[in-house]
Amino acid sequence: MKVVLSLGSNLGRRFTTLQGAVDTLFDAPGLEFVQASPVYETDPVGGPGGQRPYLNAIVVAETTLAPRTLLERAQSVENAFGRERVERWGPRTLDIDLIVVGETVCDDPDLTLPHPRAHERAFVLVPWSKADPEGEVPGRGRVADLLEGLGEQGVRLREDLKLQRPD
Repeated sequence: MKVVLSLGSNLGRRFTTLQGAVDTLFDAPGLEFVQASPVYETDPVGGPGGQRPYLNAIVVAETTLAPRTLLERAQSVENAFGRERVERWGPRTLDIDLIVVGETVCDDPDLTLPHPRAHERAFVLVPWSKADPEGEVPGRGRVADLLEGLGEQGVRLREDLKLQRPD
């Protein structure tokens, strides 16, 4: 089944962290890389003021893993790159969000699918529209239509940065 992952970083060596996360996510069986979006620099949304801009990207993959197993893998990769959960929407070395996992709908405190705010966030929708032009948020609609209503404010393409396919 198709999975869409959102990657973000605004601390440390942001791009190196994003590439390392891609490499690490796909270093174990059950997750097959399909496509990565371009990298975007984005204004922080929510959280404390004074944060650095984020680098954000979307990765589309195919998986045989259960959503909870994917969440555990994503959190393990975040931890490997120094993620500390101190403040909601605070600065972080790495954030990996499961946006959609197939058509799975889950409303659990630890795992909500599709991601409950993805349809409202240009930093998710802009890169997703480039990686998967036909993408859809279950129950919300096509990514392109959602983005049309939202706009691209605060999201800037970084043409000098390109995520590489994992080895």
